[in-house]
Amino acid sequence: MPFAGRTPDEAYAPEVDAAERHGLPHALLDLEALLDGHLTRALRWLPRHLDASPLVYRGWMLRPEAYDALHAALIERGARLLTDPSAYRFTHLLPSWYDALRDDTPRSTWIPGDTPSDVNHAHVDAALDTFGGSPLIVKDYVKSRKHEWSQACFIPDASDRPSARHVIDTFLARQGRDLVGGLVLREFERFAALSAHSKSGMPLTREHRLFVLDGKVVLSSEYWEEGEYHGETVPIHAFEALAARVPSRFFTMDVAKREDGAWRVVELGDGQVAGLPERANVDALFAALARLT
Repeated sequence: MPFAGRTPDEAYAPEVDAAERHGLPHALLDLEALLDGHLTRALRWLPRHLDASPLVYRGWMLRPEAYDALHAALIERGARLLTDPSAYRFTHLLPSWYDALRDDTPRSTWIPGDTPSDVNHAHVDAALDTFGGSPLIVKDYVKSRKHEWSQACFIPDASDRPSARHVIDTFLARQGRDLVGGLVLREFERFAALSAHSKSGMPLTREHRLFVLDGKVVLSSEYWEEGEYHGETVPIHAFEALAARVPSRFFTMDVAKREDGAWRVVELGDGQVAGLPERANVDALFAALARLT
């Protein structure tokens, strides 16, 4: 887990407490040192002698190349992460998992680019053409700027080229060096409404986050801490069937029900770097992790 000084980041303190309640050994990772390429320093709090049990990183999102470095450094010490780099990429980057879930997630296309200036504008225009007048969501391969909804996330009409390009250009400018992979355009689907976010004003929908471990949903939580879900029941078995298509032992599915009643996959993510919603039962997750072999 990442830390500040020799204490975990505040966001992960409840997870440290849960790990201790469930008898899970844990150690802190110096995230800053990892990102700076100082791997020995990053792992200095990890015990020298580890058993054969897989390790789980719980912390902030890592670019794939940083995750590769972490994985390799642990292998050198005789340890192994539960999730190998190929599985991390599969769930972390939308273009990697999209084909596996194409029929169960909003229609998407993407334009690669390591930096905003690398994103080819002619390819963006061609991609917009494929959506006609549909509304769209703008993101990169990993994240959107959803709390900047009208400025850098939502395009009401893909055929309104000046407005669409303005939202896309704003998104790219604000992502800057944080852009991952390139630009993604996703068809906007109307999910069951929840409320408007109390701070950003973005429209919230009744989204749920599922943590999947070895093919089973071990935690299902309402995604948002605001609004009333009215006891909505997620069709767990249906999503476990979809999970069988995902080559990772530990990942998340964010899911929601459309206004027409169809359940959809909104997003996939690596289980190690996906945040726990405020309403989530942290003990349910760590009880499942404690059973890992």
